[in-house]
Amino acid sequence: MSNVRVLVSDKLAEAGLDVLREASGVDLEFRPGMSEDELCDVIGDYDGLIIRSGTQVTPRVVEAADKLRVIGRAGIGIDNVDIPAASRRGIVVMNTPTGNSVTTAEHALALLASLARKIPQAVGSMRGGKWEKSKFQGREIAYKTLGVIGLGNIGRIVADRAQGLKMKVIGVDPVLSSERAAELGIELVELDELLSRADFITIHAPLTPDTKNLISDAAFDKMKDGALLVNAARGGIVDEEALARAITDGKIAGAALDVFGQEPIDPNNPLLQLDNVLCTPHLGASTSEAQQRVAVEIAEQAVAYLKDGIIKNAVNVPELPVEIAERLKPYIDVATALGSLVGQLDPIDVRELRVTCTGEAGELGVTPIARAALAGFLQQHLEEPVNPISAPYEARERGIKLAEVKEPSDRYSTTIRVTVTGEKGIHTATGTPGRRSEPRLVGLEGYEIDAVMEGDIIVMHNLDRPGVIGAVGTLLGSRGINVSRMQVGLDEKSAQALALWNVDSTVNRGVLDELRAMDHVSSVHTLRL
Repeated sequence: MSNVRVLVSDKLAEAGLDVLREASGVDLEFRPGMSEDELCDVIGDYDGLIIRSGTQVTPRVVEAADKLRVIGRAGIGIDNVDIPAASRRGIVVMNTPTGNSVTTAEHALALLASLARKIPQAVGSMRGGKWEKSKFQGREIAYKTLGVIGLGNIGRIVADRAQGLKMKVIGVDPVLSSERAAELGIELVELDELLSRADFITIHAPLTPDTKNLISDAAFDKMKDGALLVNAARGGIVDEEALARAITDGKIAGAALDVFGQEPIDPNNPLLQLDNVLCTPHLGASTSEAQQRVAVEIAEQAVAYLKDGIIKNAVNVPELPVEIAERLKPYIDVATALGSLVGQLDPIDVRELRVTCTGEAGELGVTPIARAALAGFLQQHLEEPVNPISAPYEARERGIKLAEVKEPSDRYSTTIRVTVTGEKGIHTATGTPGRRSEPRLVGLEGYEIDAVMEGDIIVMHNLDRPGVIGAVGTLLGSRGINVSRMQVGLDEKSAQALALWNVDSTVNRGVLDELRAMDHVSSVHTLRL
C-alpha cells in the first residue's frame, strides 16, 4: 500500500512537523507561503492538507483537490476554508478547538487589564521622558460587570478567570442553556441587556453572517457611557468605522482589538490614531505553548484519519468516540451495502431515502448509518466519488430527502431498513450484521430472506413451482457460472418467490435473457455489491 501524502502550506511548529515526519506510511511536504495558483497546481497530488490562517482554501482549490481527504486547521478558526465546497467533495475539515483556548482567553484578559489601567499609554509616555502620573488614572475591574458575547471554550475560560478577579459575569450564547450557564456562575441574558448592563464587554464568537458587524452604531448606542470593549475573536464582528465614531464621540471610553476586518491592518485605519484604542497584531494564539500544542494536535488528528479513519474535531461530520465508531462499523457496512443494493434496482425517480434503525444500531446513532446508506445509493448513480460527508449535499441538489428513523427491536436484535420512494414506486431492503459481522440481507421487497450481500448476485422473481430452481442452476452451470450461495423468500398468498443467487463471475446479457425466457420467471436482474 502506497504512503499517504500530506502538504503543510503554512508555518507550523517543528513539533507538529516531527509528528508527520515520524508517522509510518506518511510522506510530508512542507511548503509555506504558497499562492492560490501554486496550491491549485499541486494539491491534486495530496491526501491531506494542513494549514493555519494564511492559506485560503477556496472552491477553486477544493475543485483541484482530486485525492484530498482531510484539511487540518491548526487553530480554531476555519473561516479561511470553504466548508460547503469541501463537504461536497467529501473532504473532512478538522480544527483544534481547544488548543488555543487558554492562550486566547489570557490575551483577552490581558487586553482588558491593559485597557482599564492605560498601561501601554503610560509606558509610551515614560519612554518619551515624561512622568504623567495623573494623566493615566485607570479603573478597577473588581466588582464590575463583564459581558461575554459567546460562551464557547474561550468565552467560558474568560468567564472563569474573570470570576476569580471578583467580576460579575453576564453572557450571551445561542446554544448554551440557562441551567448550564448558572452552573458556570454566569447570568445568561439577551444581547441588548448585555450591552446596556456591562461595564466591560469581550467578544468570543465566530464570524458568521449573523455576527458580521454585530457591534454596530446601534449596538454602541445601547452601551453604557464609558464602557470598554475587547475583541480577540474575529475581525468583522465589530464595525470598525462605527467603533471609531463611538470613541471619538465619547460614547465608550476605549477598545482593545487583536483582530481586524483586514489583516494586516491598513496603516491608515483611523483606529490606529486613537490614543484610547489598543491594537495587537492577532496575538491571541501566539504563545510557544499554544503553537506547539495546536501543531501536534492537528498533525496527530490528520494522521489518525488518513491511516485509521478516526475522526476528531471535525467541523463538517459528526465526531464519534473511538469505541462507538468501532461498534458502529458493522452497521455502517450493512447500510452501505443496502444503499448500493436498492440503488441497483429498477429506477423509480427517487424523492426520499428513509433509513430505519432498530436495536443497537438505533442506540448508537442513526445519522452516520443513514449517511452511509445514502452514499451507497448515490454511488450507483453518480460518476464522481461519494462518501457519507458529501452524500447529503449531493442528495439535496437532486431533490432527495434523507429521513432518519429509530424504532424498537423486532425479531432480530438489530436491523437497518432502507426504503426509497419515488414517483414510480418503492423499494425496500433490510439487513443486519452476520455472525462474522458480514452484511446480511434479511428482507427485500417484502420477502423474508437470508443472504450475504457481497459480490455478484442474480435477483429473480418467479412463481413458486417445482423445477424452477433446478432449471436455473442447470442453465448457469452450463454457461460456466458457479453458484456459491442461493436463498429464496416466499410469499405463500401469491405463490411468488424471490431468489438471490450469489455467483462467482459476472453474468452477461445473453445469459440474463435466457433466464428471463424460462417458464414461471417474471423478472431477472443483477447486483454487484
